[in-house]
Amino acid sequence: MTTNDAHASVLDTDIDALQGGSADLKQYAGQAVLIVNVASKCGLTPQYAGLERLHERYADRGFTVLGVPCNQFLGQEPGSAEEIAEFCSATYGVTFPMTEKVEVNGEGRHPLYERLVGFADGEGHSGDIRWNFEKFLIGRDGTVVARFSPQTEPEAAEVVAAVERQLAA
Repeated sequence: MTTNDAHASVLDTDIDALQGGSADLKQYAGQAVLIVNVASKCGLTPQYAGLERLHERYADRGFTVLGVPCNQFLGQEPGSAEEIAEFCSATYGVTFPMTEKVEVNGEGRHPLYERLVGFADGEGHSGDIRWNFEKFLIGRDGTVVARFSPQTEPEAAEVVAAVERQLAA
């Protein structure tokens, strides 16, 4: 399966959970998933609050947010797994699942992001992740259906509409 296979399920990718063991993305088959590269010490970090509200709002309809910590942007996610988990829980009440810290760009790019970066956002940007909090919406079939820039708030009208379209499908 190639990274450009439009029919390849992103959920077939192996990635570990933040606290160890497999994150088992296959458990989200048939659901909509918003995958977001996150960081604790970024100007966009307050987006965690909106991500959590979005997760809570739609969780019972087959939706989840999946946070993917990354330290590639000015070292804004320097913590250990325990420190990241504690920060997210204590500061933003995060209940959505989180993966291990990975690289989203460059030679060490995690295979999950190899499958994501070929999809363009509404402005036509594809390729490398631009900054923390870039968002990818995965449809119920496991394919990328939307990409949103880091500056797009999690509860922005276009994100909510895209999630609702997937949940109605």
